[in-house]
Amino acid sequence: MLIAGNWKMNLTLEESLNLVKAVRSAGVKNEAIKVGMAVPFPYLVPCSELLEESENISIGAQNIHAESNGAFTGETSADMLLSCRIEWTIIGHSERRYLFHESNEVVKAKVERAVASNLGIILCVGEPKEVRNRGEEEDFVSNQLMESLPAELPDSYWSKIVLAYEPVWAIGTGLTASPKQAQTMHAFIRRQMESTFGSRAKGISILYGGSMKPGNASELLDQQDIDGGLIGGASLKAESFIEIIRQAEQIEKI
Repeated sequence: MLIAGNWKMNLTLEESLNLVKAVRSAGVKNEAIKVGMAVPFPYLVPCSELLEESENISIGAQNIHAESNGAFTGETSADMLLSCRIEWTIIGHSERRYLFHESNEVVKAKVERAVASNLGIILCVGEPKEVRNRGEEEDFVSNQLMESLPAELPDSYWSKIVLAYEPVWAIGTGLTASPKQAQTMHAFIRRQMESTFGSRAKGISILYGGSMKPGNASELLDQQDIDGGLIGGASLKAESFIEIIRQAEQIEKI
């Protein structure tokens, strides 16, 4: 199970370091749990240096560019991250897709770059409200998955892929998918991956990324096909993020 915080464009450097220190101090009491924090680019190195001796807590990035280098002002490559000892990144977050108009084609190019560089990824998929209202969420998410992933992936890379289901209608809106709704979609994603990629995809982790917080984390994480959370707002405060980690540690299915 993975509990991953996505800080987005928040916190100062001092606040960031204090948050990492608090999570490090709290520790992870169940070895079956991994914790990650996707921090803003300026904080990647100083935050990761605080966790050099940690086996269960890591720092990741929030995005990469599809090219390995070049005249792309303001962008960051997979190889740059790896040279800073950052081993994973989020790709295709709903905000990148909808605010920055990243198509499935763009997301796929980033995934291919991550695979070529052997950089781990959390690949995000999820439907907006109007799609769910039409009852077309499974088709929509299936298309995102199939158009964002290469047709072939090296066997050795499968351990580096994590998926995150983000019901876009539940992000920053105060809404949350019910545990049943979340489980249904997670089970669908798992079936889709296994039918497309076979046994290699059987053990893939699928995180829930729709406004998970201490008040609903336990019930969501207890669902059979939910393997953790991609946490937004609740990851910005040590108390709430650590509480979600503690709840994850108590889940009997681990």
